[in-house]
Amino acid sequence: EKITGLGLCHNGSMRSLYHPSETDFRLSNILHALSDPIRLSIVRDLARTGSRSCGTFDLPVAKSTASHHFRILREAGIIRMQPMGTQYVNSLRRTELDSRYPGLLAAILNSEDPGVQEETLGATGEGEVCREVDGSN
Repeated sequence: EKITGLGLCHNGSMRSLYHPSETDFRLSNILHALSDPIRLSIVRDLARTGSRSCGTFDLPVAKSTASHHFRILREAGIIRMQPMGTQYVNSLRRTELDSRYPGLLAAILNSEDPGVQEETLGATGEGEVCREVDGSN
């Protein structure tokens, strides 16, 4: 089942999500999270487009499986999930990752997809809200 629409990562409960601090990042957790092709595609998409809500990713998995992938990325410290209305907006924690492990994210993304260059990866996506979520320009 492909994920489309807005049902994924619904934020009806407004519960607080765990995000590790930069000092709590573990290389083994980051590499594990990025070893899965679905999770790597999520990270690549965020590197290309900036912040996005969960439901805007075209993933070939069930919603529950996609939620699991977002959780693994979040708990590894790769993405930040911020509540926005009834959903979560995902952004790469590139600045923090580069501070802790300089060049790691760029090296992994560039090795897997030569079309994504450093200039594209320079956008952190942090603080940006995707237009699909709030409808503003």
